[in-house]
Amino acid sequence: MAEFVTVAKTTDIAEGEGQAFAVNGRMVAVFKEKGKFLAIDDMCPHMGASLAEGHVEDGIVACPWHAWRFCVQDGTWCDNPKLKVDSFLVRVQGTDIQVVVPPKQPAQITGEIGL
Repeated sequence: MAEFVTVAKTTDIAEGEGQAFAVNGRMVAVFKEKGKFLAIDDMCPHMGASLAEGHVEDGIVACPWHAWRFCVQDGTWCDNPKLKVDSFLVRVQGTDIQVVVPPKQPAQITGEIGL
């Protein structure tokens, strides 16, 4: 099981902004929204832009390339709530921001493949 990893200090991320960090072979976007730190997958599933570089407002980050919008709380895509990016546990220990990021699981193919 993955453990908490320190990614930054609480003073490193400004209110309403995000930063990307490499954790367990993945890029994670950590945002500060209304004094709380939240973490989701940094890669927009549309074209791969860094969500940490997007504009954050009212709990929503807009992808900087094509404005796809994701909830920074749980990674839900605002335009189709059936889809989402991964979200991660965050805690603050003293002045350290820590996240739990399990390694990405390979996609599984279901069904039979005919040759």
